[in-house]
Amino acid sequence: MKEDSIIISKATIDRLPLYFRTLRLLQREDVEIISSEELGRRLGITPEQIRKDLASFGQFGKKGVGYYVKELLRNIGDILGLHCNWNFAIIGVGHLGWALANYRHFSSLGFNLAAIFDVDPTKIGLHINGVQVFHLDDMEKIVQEKNIHIGIIAVPEAHAQEVADKLVVSGIRGIWNFAPRKIRVPGSIYVIDEDLSVGLSSLSYYLARKTPPKQQI
Repeated sequence: MKEDSIIISKATIDRLPLYFRTLRLLQREDVEIISSEELGRRLGITPEQIRKDLASFGQFGKKGVGYYVKELLRNIGDILGLHCNWNFAIIGVGHLGWALANYRHFSSLGFNLAAIFDVDPTKIGLHINGVQVFHLDDMEKIVQEKNIHIGIIAVPEAHAQEVADKLVVSGIRGIWNFAPRKIRVPGSIYVIDEDLSVGLSSLSYYLARKTPPKQQI
């Protein structure tokens, strides 16, 4: 792979999961070979961009033939590190945390839900999708015992930084933050922010310019 010798843009990295997801669908459809043109058509991305993205990581496909779906799927999965079988924990058993805990496709991507944390005494000891809910105070011990790498923050905004601090102390390597605020962590911790309100607000921006909402009577 060539990514160690060049700088890979965030936009390129963000497109890799889209390629991976589409290739999985193609494999289920028993498609063996696909061109960059067809892949681009399915994704709404130009063939030139696809070829440029993939060239950042090595030589894939065969000129005049296309990409072998199974091989490219495996290669992109390796680039994304999906073969590492990451253990993760969810912090917060509200509506969002409950939904995430019951999402059944994490395991097919190589992610294993190992623990859930909360502070509500009525939830401690419950099992959601077969995974136990522990008290937040036991986080450091459980993270070490279960070799947890990733923490998903699904708590109210006011508690997000406190939870992030606990995750850092516990030895977490990455955080997926659903709280609508920026959290402060050491530079060695990778953070992905997933603010649902931002997505809806962006959608509202575009819709408002296409079909203005009806005036209230």
